[in-house]
Amino acid sequence: MRNLRRKAFIFVSAAVVWAQGERLEDTFYVPLDHPAIRYAQQAGDPVARLEKRMESGQAKLDFAANGSGYLASVLHEFGINTDSQVLVFSKTSIQLSHISPRTPRAIYFNDEVAVGYVQNGDVLELTSLDPKLGVILYTLDAEKSDRPEFSRRDDCLKCHQGPVTLGVPGLMVSSVHPQSNEPGEGHGSAYATDDRIPLKERWGGWYVTGTDGPEPNYGNNPALTNPLQPGGPAGPVSQNLTSLTGLFDTSRYLAPTSDIVALMTLEHQTRMTNLLIRVGWDARIAEHDGKNDAATRQQLDSEIEEMVGYMLFADEAPLHAPVTGVSTFTKTFAQRGPRDRQGRSLRDFDLRTRLFRYPLSYMIYSAAFDNLPDTVRQRVYQRLHDVLTGKDQSKPYARLSAEDRRAAFEILRETKPGLPASWAAAN
Repeated sequence: MRNLRRKAFIFVSAAVVWAQGERLEDTFYVPLDHPAIRYAQQAGDPVARLEKRMESGQAKLDFAANGSGYLASVLHEFGINTDSQVLVFSKTSIQLSHISPRTPRAIYFNDEVAVGYVQNGDVLELTSLDPKLGVILYTLDAEKSDRPEFSRRDDCLKCHQGPVTLGVPGLMVSSVHPQSNEPGEGHGSAYATDDRIPLKERWGGWYVTGTDGPEPNYGNNPALTNPLQPGGPAGPVSQNLTSLTGLFDTSRYLAPTSDIVALMTLEHQTRMTNLLIRVGWDARIAEHDGKNDAATRQQLDSEIEEMVGYMLFADEAPLHAPVTGVSTFTKTFAQRGPRDRQGRSLRDFDLRTRLFRYPLSYMIYSAAFDNLPDTVRQRVYQRLHDVLTGKDQSKPYARLSAEDRRAAFEILRETKPGLPASWAAAN
């Protein structure tokens, strides 16, 4: 594997305090070279596993002559559906010179891997989730090769590690905010979005196909290409688009859509992934350093509580109108299960007043969750048990109805191996 690490970007001092702020976003970075982390070590993420299969001859990437190169073959190897395609035209990629409203960057994803494709680009861009190390970044040369190779790109951490990723190498979905033309405002801004942000404040710099009611958002506004110099607000013609025909040549992509439900799912998954890795890193660092004082325990409990709240959608922005996608993503994502005896799944969508039907993140099935330190994972299970059985009726979880709590509890009890014995009892 070719290694394009640049030491200037990955070197940080292990002397940095492992938890510096009251909010996770207040931490600029967590030490990559800490003995409990060693981010530069060989990873065991899906891309690394595929490369080993390629080296042994067990897998082979096929090159398409239609301009997409290795894209379709890469998606096939990772089991990523093309209906997950979302399109972004803001210049927020290492290949920004190739990106425009006429040539948006396409992103395809599943729970562990995201693949970015740019028309006439030099590389495919990939993020791949190692269950302990976190997000690993790669590129794959777009040109045809007898031996295509993935290159690990730790140099990309200059953008993929910071407050917006909770201080760990992570993912981000950002929205470019238009200029308001208010006195004293010279430019707009870009900010991370997830399911806590109202729809009206999302998707600047993105194409969005689907319907979400009369409330406007920032999607489908070609003026919002540059986070430093964005244009003005979009007009009503940009809202509730079910087709991108006429905006650019959709035949150059694997799908003609940038599905609204896929984009909302990616937003949720992005922060959930960053939380899992950050909490896991902090716990491992504290254990390695022998920190078991009251302040450290309190900090880690606070982080776990923040993660549990996000898993339970405690601060999710409510939908003010039904949301409907235009691709098959809503169907195929839900089909991936698992399901309980009543046919219910944490992947089932609601899309009327909230994103998912049952208020517990499907990322609880991820390898990143399963590889949390035992003490953290058991604490998360205990907090979920407290909330879902109704023992905890505190304000952060007041919006969860008794019916929703019971359903999420029952689904998890029947579909998640390794639950503590306390989950076996009826709630």
